[in-house]
This record gives sequence, structure tokens and C-alpha cells, in this order.
Amino acid sequence: MKFTLVIFFNLVSLSCAISLEGLYCGKENCYELLNVNRDSTRQEISRNYRQLAKKYHPDVHRGGTAKHEAEDMFKRIARAYEILREEGSRLDYNYMLDNPNEYYSHFYRYYRRHTSIDVRIVIFVCISIVSAVQYITRIQRYEEAIKYFMTVPKYRNKAIQMMNDEGLKKISTCKLSRSAQREESEKNIRRVIEENLDIQGAYAKPRITDILWVKIVLLPYTVYKMLKWNIVWIYKFSILRQPYGNEEKLYLIRKNMSLGVNQFSAIDNKKIEEYMQQELWIKSNFTVWKSEQEEEAKRQMADNPRYKAYRRYMKNRGPQRIAFED
Repeated sequence: MKFTLVIFFNLVSLSCAISLEGLYCGKENCYELLNVNRDSTRQEISRNYRQLAKKYHPDVHRGGTAKHEAEDMFKRIARAYEILREEGSRLDYNYMLDNPNEYYSHFYRYYRRHTSIDVRIVIFVCISIVSAVQYITRIQRYEEAIKYFMTVPKYRNKAIQMMNDEGLKKISTCKLSRSAQREESEKNIRRVIEENLDIQGAYAKPRITDILWVKIVLLPYTVYKMLKWNIVWIYKFSILRQPYGNEEKLYLIRKNMSLGVNQFSAIDNKKIEEYMQQELWIKSNFTVWKSEQEEEAKRQMADNPRYKAYRRYMKNRGPQRIAFED
């Protein structure tokens, strides 16, 4: 694994190094193109550029090959002069020469100076687009969940029963057409389901605090809460040895299961109660429970007819054999 990561990072570094060839003067040194050095003054750079421009100007040369070579050289020295004549771009170029491995910094410095769009604006727009897509996606997932529960007889009938208890269906609809009555009934069923059904996990109702922009703004507060929570945890349960509360027990169970907050909140309440009764916040209990679950999964798989057929196939023919009747 470590070897693979090393190769990956080496390839990334190599690709970045190759991409740097498109910045400034490419593989060539801008100072060498103008026959100057890093200590040369701006006047010396301008003087050498004018001399080289006269020497390699395409109009001075005749013949296809000579004219083409002069034109190429003229472009290269013009690009070198554009970089070295301004103090800011010259400092950026010197920084790249002194720190060749800081690839991302060179890209940022180069495009910040050579593009009219501020990088901060690009970052702002990107985060805004991600936030908008994120919020729209969450709304779509929530709509899918509500539409699904409206089609499940268990929840639909319960919603209709609650509507009857509230007297919603007794509202006078004699002036409405059948289609209008059906639409009104569907709206009421949806409202009852939304008010009484607590959807958790990835299909939960979107909250403004889940959006990327809001998370970035609240990041200092989030870091503060995290640090405070960890300090309080260590003080209460590691130093004072206080007993765990329900919230702490659920956190330890989720941590033992290696589940995210949304994944754990999507688990049925009856399952959560079973976990609490089995005291799965205790590591030893969780280890035993996990091994039992794995054994049960293996037993169910062994009893599965399709898995039995697959095992017979592997036993009789092996993984590398192919028969025409397959």
C-alpha cells in the first residue's frame, strides 16, 4: 500500500513538473534567452531585448527555413522580455527558479498575474455552484423519499386515518371537481407525512447548515465545539471516570460500527434499542456481537441456493475453466 502511494505521488509530481513547462519560458531560461543574469537591471534587459529583436526580426531574414527559425526565436525572446521587464512577474519567475518543487504555488502565481479574473472570484463561484448543486440534490432526494412513502400503503393509510381524526376529509369539497378533490387529498396526505414522519440519513429534509458555504462560515465555531467536546469527554470519562449517558453510549456504538452520522441516524429505532440492550458501546460486547453477525451472514449465504450453485461450479470446474454450456 505504501509503495502504491509513493508511486502515485511520484506520478502526480511528474505530471505537475511536465505541466510547468508551459509556464513562463518553458524549458528554457528567460535570462539566458536575453543574454542577461538575475542581477541585470531593467535597462540592461531592455537594451539586450532591442538588440536581439533587431537580429531575429522575421522581416530581416529571407528564405523559408531561416525566416521560420528567426520568427520562432523572436517569439521566445519577446516572451522572455514580457516576463522580466515587470518587477512582479520577474519576482514570481525567480521564486519558481529557487523553489522548483512548489508546483501549485507556481500555477497560482502565474495565472493570478496572467489572467484578468481574480482567483478569489473563481473560488467563490466554485463554492457557490457546489453549494447550489448540493442543496438541489438534497431537495430532490427528500422529494423522492416523500413520494415513495406516499405510495406505501402502511404510511398512506396511517396518514388518511390521521386526516380523518383531524376532520380534514369532512371539509366541503362539493364545488370541486374530482381531479381537484384528488389533488387536495394528495396535498393533505403529503402534509401529514411530512409533519409526522422523521426521515433520517441521506434522504432527510435539507437544512441550511448542511450547505458547503454555511459549513465554511461556521468552520471556526465547529472546530471550537469539537475541541471543547473532546476536552470535556477526556475530563469526564477518562479522568473523573463518570458513567456514560445515552448520548455518549450511542456515540460509542456508532464509533464501533464505523458509521457516519447520517448512516447511523438512518437505522431503525428498534435496532438502536437492541444495540443499547446488548450494551454494544462496550468494546468486548461489540466484538462478540460483530463475530456473531458475521457467522449469521455466512450461514445465510451458505443456505442461499444461488451461492450453493456457485460453490458447486467452482468446485467442479475451477475459476479458470469455461464450458460451452455456460
